[in-house]
Amino acid sequence: MATNTDAASENRERLEANLARVEELQQRLVNAITHKKSTPQALNGPESELYSKAAQAYWQEWLSNPAKVLEQQVQYWGKTLTHFVDAQKALASGELKAPDDPGPKDRRFANPLWDTHPYFNFVKQQYLINASAIRDGIDKLEELDGKEKARLRYFAQQITDMFAPTNFLATNPDALLKAVETEGESLVRGLENLVSDLEANNGELIVRLADESAFSVGENIATAKGEVVYRNRMMELIQYSPTTEQVHETPVVLFPPWINKFYILDLKPQNSLIRWVVDQGYTLFVVSWINPDPTYRDIGLEEYIDEGYLTAMNIVKEICGVDKINAVGYCIAGTTLSLTLSLLKKRGDKSVKSATFFTALMDFSDQGEFTPFLQDDFAEGIEQEIDQEGILPSFIMARTFSFLRSNDLIYGPAIRHYMMGETPPAFDLLYWNGDGANLPGKMFKQYLRGLCQRNEFAEGRFELFGETLSVKDVDVPLMSIATETDHIAAARDVYRGVQMMGSKSKQFVLGESGHIAGIVNPPTKVKYGHYTNDDLSLAFDDWKASADKHEGSWWPLWEAWLKKRSGKKVPARQPGDSPYKSLCPAPGTYVAIKASKQNQ
Repeated sequence: MATNTDAASENRERLEANLARVEELQQRLVNAITHKKSTPQALNGPESELYSKAAQAYWQEWLSNPAKVLEQQVQYWGKTLTHFVDAQKALASGELKAPDDPGPKDRRFANPLWDTHPYFNFVKQQYLINASAIRDGIDKLEELDGKEKARLRYFAQQITDMFAPTNFLATNPDALLKAVETEGESLVRGLENLVSDLEANNGELIVRLADESAFSVGENIATAKGEVVYRNRMMELIQYSPTTEQVHETPVVLFPPWINKFYILDLKPQNSLIRWVVDQGYTLFVVSWINPDPTYRDIGLEEYIDEGYLTAMNIVKEICGVDKINAVGYCIAGTTLSLTLSLLKKRGDKSVKSATFFTALMDFSDQGEFTPFLQDDFAEGIEQEIDQEGILPSFIMARTFSFLRSNDLIYGPAIRHYMMGETPPAFDLLYWNGDGANLPGKMFKQYLRGLCQRNEFAEGRFELFGETLSVKDVDVPLMSIATETDHIAAARDVYRGVQMMGSKSKQFVLGESGHIAGIVNPPTKVKYGHYTNDDLSLAFDDWKASADKHEGSWWPLWEAWLKKRSGKKVPARQPGDSPYKSLCPAPGTYVAIKASKQNQ
């Protein structure tokens, strides 16, 4: 039998081993942070002028309406004092318990101890009181214009989210309980995870969301059968193998966004849009964009259109022996598809029979949740980074998108990964989300300044290839799919762009869910529905209020629309049965280029 002395000795050895590991990890931590590349200050927060304006607005409020300001302060003081007095009464009575009303629900505080333990409940309620006071104070500032208030609200929310008690060991019951259960082992594993993430990203803290060792592109994700039939410096063109004996005569060419990799549309067989389109009897080509390195500094939208869109269209027409193709563009690739269609209109080229847009913006007059990132100080920081690096490194875009949902994509995963010492889940969608791409310097400047900030395409004055392009030039039959909770391309903004297009035949579909789940929504799941309404003259809210709601995926609706524009049936085309022979199997080589490796 083991004695108490043996157990104590064993615990002592575990403690000393953990301390040795902590010391080693501290050295690695310091080394990783030391090698962190500097980024322009503007990318890490707003310029001081915003806070100066906020302080000035608050002072103006005090001078012009002191009663209003005092009322806000007194309300905050009153809630805080009442909260403290209630806690003191509980202590004085000798009843160490939380109040009968534990306070509002918040999924960050799911552990029952937040409601039942007096210490954790006090901390939680005071945090929520503080956060509410900050939000109310900003909302009632009348001297700031709309954009400045939106930015201040956003950055204030980031601060309140960052200082949530769940983010600190001393005030997180889950992390404390885990540390006790594991005799501190969870904290050591968490530190190992933190150091590993810093080392993998050149000292930049990017929380790993998925277990990267669980996935291999081309082996257990992105496995649809096909061949790369063309390659240039901008893209690989993949022709997918048919699964039907006959196919529609008009092929489909799909242009995915180049901010991320195309295989979001082929994560696994059950939810693969690529497999589904092929199974419906279409010859499908998908562009896989290069993940650019600093040598792509001077690559602009011109190269994406000329060496990407136009080249892909011409090669597909050659391979299939047709004069027209059906084009699909997703997100930024949908925006650029509309630029391409405007250019083709100017040139009298009728190669595109129909166009489908997935969550694609054409009108940027309302910047929505991206307002904080589309002001001059942030844009100048982006340009400074591009001038320094030649590219916009993938982590900056990833960080920007993550901060729009910081509790879900930053703080929640960081708590589990760093404080609890847990391994990230083997989740294919999160793996894809972390497999980002760099953006060429010139292209992103054109997109940021010309499209997002100055809205030149919607206003009919975007200059490209010596032509003045306009959204009104887009006159092919089109279908646009937006999604209800999209925080990247808000549905009402997508809808407004569709209204501006010159097409006589156009259809708008609103899918449930968001930017990814609303698009990757296979019919077999019957999970998210969609809305349709033929009257595109209505304002968005009126369109939605009078729209017909349909259960399940919009994919069959789109396919029925596409079929009418895809011609007769012909024998299925096999990749390589044209002068364009196979270069390698799908998913190709460009998709395997990792942005993080290029930035080292």
